[in-house]
Amino acid sequence: MGLIELAFAFVLDLAIGDPQWSYHPVRLIGRSIEGMEYLVRKLPIPERLCGILLTMIIVSGTYLVTHAVVLLSRQWSMLSEIIIGACIIYFTISVKCLADESKKVVAALKENDLIKARKSLSLIVGRDTANLSEEQIVRACVETVAEGSVDGVLSPLFYAFVGGPSAAMAYKAANTLDSMVGYKDEKYIRFGWASARLDDLANYIPARISAVLIPIASFLCGCGFKGSLRIAFRDGRKHESPNSGISEAAMAGALGVQIGGPSTYQGEIVEKPFIGDAQNPLTTKSIDIAIKIMYVASILFMACEIGFILCLKYWF
Repeated sequence: MGLIELAFAFVLDLAIGDPQWSYHPVRLIGRSIEGMEYLVRKLPIPERLCGILLTMIIVSGTYLVTHAVVLLSRQWSMLSEIIIGACIIYFTISVKCLADESKKVVAALKENDLIKARKSLSLIVGRDTANLSEEQIVRACVETVAEGSVDGVLSPLFYAFVGGPSAAMAYKAANTLDSMVGYKDEKYIRFGWASARLDDLANYIPARISAVLIPIASFLCGCGFKGSLRIAFRDGRKHESPNSGISEAAMAGALGVQIGGPSTYQGEIVEKPFIGDAQNPLTTKSIDIAIKIMYVASILFMACEIGFILCLKYWF
C-alpha cells in the first residue's frame, strides 16, 4: 500500500500541482500556528520555552490528527485508506507548484517586465524583491528552486517513505513552523529557536541525498555531473543553514553559475556567502534548466524509493 500511495501522490502532484484553496492542510497548519502562538505567548514562562511548547504541540498534533484520519479510513476499506493516504502525501509535495511559479518569473522576464517578475518572485521567496535587477531575480529564483528541491520535494517524499502519510504531514508542520516563526529578528530569535532547529534536523538527511541526486539529474539533463558534485562538496557548508547550502551548491555547480551574496530581508541587508563559480551568466535559461534538474531529481528519488520497496517485498 505504501508503494501505491507514494506513486499515486507523486503522479497526482505532477499532473495537477498543489491546489490553492483555503482548506489546504498546510494552510490549516499555518492558521493553527498563528492561533497557538497567540496562546503560548501568554504563558508565564521564558520565551524560548514557549517556542518549544509551540513546536511540540503543532508537530505532534499534526501527526496524531493525520494518523487518526488514516486509521479512520482504514475502517472503511483498503481502497479508502490508499486514496486518503495518497491524498495526504500529495498535499505535502510541491514539485509542479514550484515549477509553475518559477516559470511565471521566467515568462515575465522574457517580456522584459521587471515589475511583474518581481511580483511573481515575491510569492516564492522571503527576501525583498522590489528593487531587484534581472540578474538578481534569476539568482533568487535558482536558489529557491534548489532549496525547494529539498524541503518541497525530497524531504516530504523521504518521510512519506519512512513513516507514511502521518510522518510526511508532520514534516510539513515542522517546515511550516520554520517558515513562520524560525526567524532571527528580535521577535522570533528566542521564540522560533526550536522550530528552526527541528527543521534543520528534519532536512538533514534529504539535503545530503540531494548532494548526490542533483549531480546525477544534472548529468541526465546534459549538464556537468563532476562540476555539480565538486561545488556541492566545496561550497555546501558555506551557507548559514546546515542544509540549504548543499542543494544550492549542487545546483550552482550544475549550471556553472554563482549564487548567494547579499540579500535584503524586511529592509535589512543580510550578507550571504557566494556559492559556485561564475562560469556562465545567470539568465532565464538558468531557471529553466534548474526546473528540469528538480523534476529529474524528484523522479530519480521516487524510482529509488519504489525500487527499495519492491526489493523488500521480493526478498522478505
